[in-house]
Amino acid sequence: MSRAEVEQLDDRGMAAWDQHDSAGFAGLLADEFTFSDVMAPEPFRTRDQVQSYMDAWFSAFPDMHVKTTSRVVSDNDVAAEVEFTGTNTGPLRMGDQEIPATGKSVVGTGTYFASVKDGKIVSFRAHPDVASMMGQLGLMPRM
Repeated sequence: MSRAEVEQLDDRGMAAWDQHDSAGFAGLLADEFTFSDVMAPEPFRTRDQVQSYMDAWFSAFPDMHVKTTSRVVSDNDVAAEVEFTGTNTGPLRMGDQEIPATGKSVVGTGTYFASVKDGKIVSFRAHPDVASMMGQLGLMPRM
């Protein structure tokens, strides 16, 4: 793929996150893929798992908006920094725990790395700044 094509695929993925379109994002994944997040005990390997993961974020932060703040693109990979805003009005699932809503707003940050093959995402690795988010939610001391 060209860098422009990888960038367009990434733009569609970020738009799906911003529009709370978990099915749209899942449609960008290859038939065989891995999706990992530092908060998840194991990588996701099915579209249903990815959609459930995304929907859990949207339930915890129904007004969530996401934007890319920095991005590096090659012919087969993309690395990006993102920022999300939202108000925690729903339960937050972290691993196997569910944390009640705090009603607090956050400005969260994170990074992700994605590898692309034949126009689809074959690997997606998310690294949200959980400590900062938890501090803003009042669930741990702020750093």
